[in-house]
Amino acid sequence: MSDGVLIGIDAGTSVIKSVVFTTAGEQIAAAAIPNAYQTFADGGAEQDMARTWRDAAETLRQLTEKVPDLAKRLVAIAVTGQGDGMWLVDKAGEPVAPAWLWLDARAAAIAEDFVNSADHAAHYRRTGTGVNACQMSVQLAWMTRNRPDVLARATTGFHCKDWLHFKLTGIRATDPSEANFTFGQYVNRRYAPEILDALGAPDAKSLLPEILDGTEVQHGLSPEAARLTGLKAGTPVVLGYVDVVCTGVGGGLYDPQGRTGCTIVGSTGMHMRVAPSAEHVRLNAEMSGYTMAFPVPGMYAQMQSNMASTLNIDWLLDVARGILEAEGITRSRGDLLKGIDERILAAAPARLLYHPYISAAGERGPFMEPAARAMFTGLELGMGYAEMMRAVFEGLCFAARDCYAAMGDIPEEVRITGGAARSGALRRMLASALKARVRTVTREEAGAAGAAMMAAVQQKLYPSLEACAAQWVDPLLGSVTPPDSDLVKAYDAAFPLYKETRETMRPVWKAMAARRSETGHAA
Repeated sequence: MSDGVLIGIDAGTSVIKSVVFTTAGEQIAAAAIPNAYQTFADGGAEQDMARTWRDAAETLRQLTEKVPDLAKRLVAIAVTGQGDGMWLVDKAGEPVAPAWLWLDARAAAIAEDFVNSADHAAHYRRTGTGVNACQMSVQLAWMTRNRPDVLARATTGFHCKDWLHFKLTGIRATDPSEANFTFGQYVNRRYAPEILDALGAPDAKSLLPEILDGTEVQHGLSPEAARLTGLKAGTPVVLGYVDVVCTGVGGGLYDPQGRTGCTIVGSTGMHMRVAPSAEHVRLNAEMSGYTMAFPVPGMYAQMQSNMASTLNIDWLLDVARGILEAEGITRSRGDLLKGIDERILAAAPARLLYHPYISAAGERGPFMEPAARAMFTGLELGMGYAEMMRAVFEGLCFAARDCYAAMGDIPEEVRITGGAARSGALRRMLASALKARVRTVTREEAGAAGAAMMAAVQQKLYPSLEACAAQWVDPLLGSVTPPDSDLVKAYDAAFPLYKETRETMRPVWKAMAARRSETGHAA
């Protein structure tokens, strides 16, 4: 079909997007609906599953109004979405409770106990992935202990994209990336859910769905989903890998030699590199990070993830907005970001340190600490908003360096995507902190593109992901931002202090968490 198109759905934490691409990789239309979730004083973070599906279906319906003859031209749909969390459904396919998101911290104590147990090392060797409160395994353990009535009604445990794929096709399945790093063995991409035995939740193993690889398998759009979306029943639907893998695919991570990295500067921060084979996977003494199946046979994506990335910037912007609002002045985050690069670059580098652990779930990369919290170190009289925002930007760059160092040598080139990648100041700081070339991917929707690329390979539009990337990714790589020699010196001097501070603070964070628990203000 010469005018055929592909749709990639990316159901993120902040927004649900559906994007139309030509088979050559040109983005021609998009529809987006802001996401919504609730947070609770006990550390909970929940999302309405029915609303998530309605919003995803609505974005597809909106595309039929934007793209002429979309239903006839559509070759395939692929879906990806936010990772981790727990989306439980019953025998009829109905939610038994709101979804638990990756932001949910209620299982933090269970995760910490497991990390400190004799079972953790074996699990880390199997999965190549550390355990933390955001993962379905420990969330199922929490549910077993605290809400067995809810768990008793469940028959399948999905992740976000799995839920949407189910609503699109009626097929209960998950992909190799999330299945393996939570419950499996990265070497053979199969389940090995012994962690649920160790966590005291052996019955939950029955909830794990079939593992499907979207580069090989597709299912047809159901009549009900077709009615809601305006698309044709039977249209091929592909289950993509988790959003961070798909964003890596669309963001230029594919590199058979492993010399290229990819950083997502989004709500959460992901730092990735490809391991060309299982023998190239590098585990670490902290037993942190993720090892995920990559949508190429025998290849893996190694990742270290900061729980919060641009959420730190959003927090400081909202502090300013709140002060202005109290004076009757309404400003958006976008308003406050205008000219921010120039203002923060005028401030002195690395004079103030910031550790970007703003999430209530603590930190997971490159160290595992649910009690970790964000902090400024070195505040002085005379420092203002620009100095604080510069420190936040630099803190994200130091966190990236911390993460890449845990996976081996820092890549020669790091490709960045996500909302904050548009900042020239951030790109310069990141290049200097990593001492590596930095390039943006000018494609706006790398996650949706990565999912659509998987569908393109599955539909045999390209013989391999490498061939698809040559058409979809390489022409969209931005210009190189090299390291700044003066900043390199400043950051080389500051980074050891950054690490020493976070290591020194661990017992303090734990004591503060205990205090919050005593006063009823923590999970």
